[in-house]
Amino acid sequence: MQLRESNIRQLTEQTFDTLVIGAGINGASAAAALSGKGSSVALIDRGDFAGSTSMHSSNLVWGGIKYMESGDFKLVRKLCKSRNHLIRSYPSTVQEIRFLTTIDKGFRHHPLYPWAGTWLYWLMGSAFTRMPHFLRPAAIKARESIIDTSNAQGGFEYSDAYLHDNDARFVFSFVRNALDFGAMVANYVESLGSRREGDVWVTQVRDGIDGRTFEIRSRVLINAAGPWVDQHNRLTQQPTDHHHVFSKGIHLIVPRLTPNKRVLAFFADDGRLFFVIPMGRRTCIGTTDTRVDSPDVSVTEDDIRFVLDNINKRLELDSPLTSEDIISTRCGVRPLAVKPSGGNDRDFLNLSRKHAIDIDRNSCHLSIFGGKLTDCLNVGEEVVAEVRQLGIDMPHPEHRWYGEPDEAVREDFMHQASRMGLDSMTHPDASEPLSTRLWRRYGRQALELLEDIRLDPAQAQVLIEGTEYLRCELKLARRSEMVTKLDDFLRRRSKVSLVVSEATLHASPGLMEACRILFDDQAEQRLAEYWQSRQALPRGEAAEEAG
Repeated sequence: MQLRESNIRQLTEQTFDTLVIGAGINGASAAAALSGKGSSVALIDRGDFAGSTSMHSSNLVWGGIKYMESGDFKLVRKLCKSRNHLIRSYPSTVQEIRFLTTIDKGFRHHPLYPWAGTWLYWLMGSAFTRMPHFLRPAAIKARESIIDTSNAQGGFEYSDAYLHDNDARFVFSFVRNALDFGAMVANYVESLGSRREGDVWVTQVRDGIDGRTFEIRSRVLINAAGPWVDQHNRLTQQPTDHHHVFSKGIHLIVPRLTPNKRVLAFFADDGRLFFVIPMGRRTCIGTTDTRVDSPDVSVTEDDIRFVLDNINKRLELDSPLTSEDIISTRCGVRPLAVKPSGGNDRDFLNLSRKHAIDIDRNSCHLSIFGGKLTDCLNVGEEVVAEVRQLGIDMPHPEHRWYGEPDEAVREDFMHQASRMGLDSMTHPDASEPLSTRLWRRYGRQALELLEDIRLDPAQAQVLIEGTEYLRCELKLARRSEMVTKLDDFLRRRSKVSLVVSEATLHASPGLMEACRILFDDQAEQRLAEYWQSRQALPRGEAAEEAG
């Protein structure tokens, strides 16, 4: 926690160009973009980085094919270009994947109609991915034997993209970039409200770990608090054109249903797209779309029944999935940006996730509404443009603030990894070679891990049974990833608690060793706090507040 404590001290020592409140995907990308261009930036979150909506996604990076039906072609074109840009910029993390969609008899369109739509979608995406294909029921069955095709009219296969790791880890890559560019970043620092004094914003904050309060001064204030944007604007008495309405979505993580690396897509009983998504040795299924009034949500028995009923109707499994098969859940809200006249019940399911940035130029205040992982680079660039319009200098306007390190760095890492036989140390149950995984997760910092392993080969050993995380990764997380609570590592810097059941995790002797690496003499306290927090949750995983 030394990095966090050092940053908190420095938050009070200067007036920043910009304070960003909220470190989900919008706030993290905004902070990385601004600091990468040379602006002085502070970034805080009252929970952990990516602690709410940004850790509950489907892990899909897609161009929004569902918006084709509503005719929002401009948005689809923009999202397809964003998807393509992310695939080029993060080739190890954002990867093309095939979607196999099955159309049942009685669907509102013949399969040829949506198949034609996938061709238009492919063309709107600049033919960047593999071409779509029409499939008869027999061809669907040949590709994926677990699909029940007895009621199928046909289907189609097309391409989009997904995150090979997890969404919260992707968000943290932007936080890490912001840190590398000199931003002062701290999790578990809650804004209590901001006031304007002359040409400076003064934000009163509270350290969520020790309860101290202090002030952060900035010329520009960016409200990127995700689902809590409206709440913070009320604290600051900041009027806006947009506000949020909320849709709750859940996913269930179950043992791997198919070894094939593709997304299975269906239309659920309520008419919306429903997915079976690969997650290494696990499968993620969902999602729901339930209008709620608050961003504080949890998984209900009705949610679980909906997902299980829909998947069991569409797959031929050796035995139907039950609640006993659920390893973990994801549950959060989609914050949907609307104007006062929008978001009524009639068109709720057709609302898009496109972002909106409301700007008060007189007070130098920005509010970011909506948004999604696919559009994150656009958010960063738009925020930079708007902050420059407010008079903040960007000393390095052409600097590229995102993406994986240069190919030369990757080649150096792979060469060193090969020379030391790193891949021969890969655990037999691992889903990919060690060199591939470490590069994707850590980029340039992966070179530090090689050095740790050279000095002590035991650092390449898996620490927690049933996962792929090494001792050296825990050490790196401690010194550079601001892990403050155990859940920060288990759920967000990694996806341990998503893919390993609580019972297995509880019985793991490696868990206490992990705590000792992360927290030293506070290890037992942090572990006890973690299990206490799990007992306090309702069934499933309640969305944590962020911002």
